[in-house]
Amino acid sequence: MSESFFHLWTYLAATPLLGLTLTLIAYMIGDAAYRASGRKPYVSPVLIAIIVLGTLLLATGTPYRTYFEGAQFVHFLLGPATVALGVPLWRNRHEVKRAALPILAGVAAGSITAVVSTVVIARALGASEQTVLSMAPKSVTTPIAMGIAEKLGGLPAIAAIMVLVTGVSGAMMGRYVLNAVGVRDWRARGLAVGTAAHGQGTAVALTANETAGVFASIALGLNGVLTALLVPLLLQLLR
Repeated sequence: MSESFFHLWTYLAATPLLGLTLTLIAYMIGDAAYRASGRKPYVSPVLIAIIVLGTLLLATGTPYRTYFEGAQFVHFLLGPATVALGVPLWRNRHEVKRAALPILAGVAAGSITAVVSTVVIARALGASEQTVLSMAPKSVTTPIAMGIAEKLGGLPAIAAIMVLVTGVSGAMMGRYVLNAVGVRDWRARGLAVGTAAHGQGTAVALTANETAGVFASIALGLNGVLTALLVPLLLQLLR
């Protein structure tokens, strides 16, 4: 039975659509668990999908490159999905305009805190300078973080992993941290989660409240721009 499965898997692995199919199935499993839990943030569909996919690829000996040949279509959809965030933003544009200055101040403070705390903690723990440079932009979306890390002399692969860890942990713990410190305003909650946990935090904010989702999407984009501008400067100041 196991030999027959191995031959079947070898045949299917040569089909580009296998990666796409596995990704969708893994996420459906994660989403089902998320719904069954009553949408508890700590039951992250993304984390569950990663565990399912990682276990399957390791068990079958499938190289990541082979898997990604089919799964890259999902990666392509990140662009349209990000643009789609403009729909709720447009609906709430008047409220956003009224809060323009607090938004900028809040995201700037979050961006600086994310970079400085990462660099200081990483150096205190004895991380190499290349690792520090790779970790510094961890609170922005993957393409931006990888680009920043590469320009600074870091490793884009490490940057991508840190972005994933930051996004998943922020999406899972954000609600509880904000509740603990007494932040109730949906605008502030959205800004905090979008700044700290980028795309995954924004996705969680959108499922919780549209206003939170709007402000999280603003923080997502604005933090990417600010981090790209501030990281080189902050690293110079922290040397």
